[in-house]
Amino acid sequence: MSKGNLKGIYPEMARRPKRADRDNNDRWLVSYADFITLLFAFFVVMYAISSVNEGKYKVFSNSLNTAFSRNLQTLQTLQTDSQSLKQDELLKTLVDRRNARLAKQQRHQQETLQAIVNELNRVLAPLISNGQVSVLQSGRGIVMDINVRVLFHEGDATLQTQAIPTLAAVARVLQSNKFDIEVEGHTDNVPIRTPLYPSNWELSSARASSVVRLFIREGVDSHRLTAAGVADNQPLAPNDSLEHRAKNRRVTVTILTPQPLPDTLSTATGVESEAGAD
Repeated sequence: MSKGNLKGIYPEMARRPKRADRDNNDRWLVSYADFITLLFAFFVVMYAISSVNEGKYKVFSNSLNTAFSRNLQTLQTLQTDSQSLKQDELLKTLVDRRNARLAKQQRHQQETLQAIVNELNRVLAPLISNGQVSVLQSGRGIVMDINVRVLFHEGDATLQTQAIPTLAAVARVLQSNKFDIEVEGHTDNVPIRTPLYPSNWELSSARASSVVRLFIREGVDSHRLTAAGVADNQPLAPNDSLEHRAKNRRVTVTILTPQPLPDTLSTATGVESEAGAD
């Protein structure tokens, strides 16, 4: 079918002009409006964030301070407890070490004293057997009582010749250690009045001094020795018979047990002194 025929059938199609295309130049307004809306929303959110409720802020701040202060106090308590525990453990260790050292010193001293007792019992065995000498241990040390008849004549403070070997043997035993020695003279209650010894005080002191001088002559260090006269003030038995008075007339030689040296524990540094070490 030709175009002329189409025009005859559809005359309006022949008369309708062709529509011209036009560009829409107002489309940017939509994008601009969206941008402005988003920008407005952004500023609203920023304003909301920047506006702080003072009351809620204080509550929040107090909560944080309380939480952190509790944690800080807990941490400080833990640190203090830890330091106290370490100090207690250190102190216990130092005390245990001191006690162990003191126990070792005491064992050593006891062994030394026992050896001295054994040696004195050996060299004085004949006099011990007949009751003229006794060797005992006490809280002060080794106590050796020598009856005055073994050493002196009655009313005299000059050593008898036969007493010198006995005391010399005792002196050799005393040289084996460094313990201090106390020598005491004792009398009975019968008074003495002579030009040389006006009373029992002078007699007892002179007898103790005679024994000390012999010990020094036999090599015992004089710095270890002390002489004292006691007269009749420390009797072994009541002065009510010849036998008891004879027992009270004696010379006592005491080998003194040394006292342990004090240990020093520094509470500031926890340093232990080694002054008492073996």
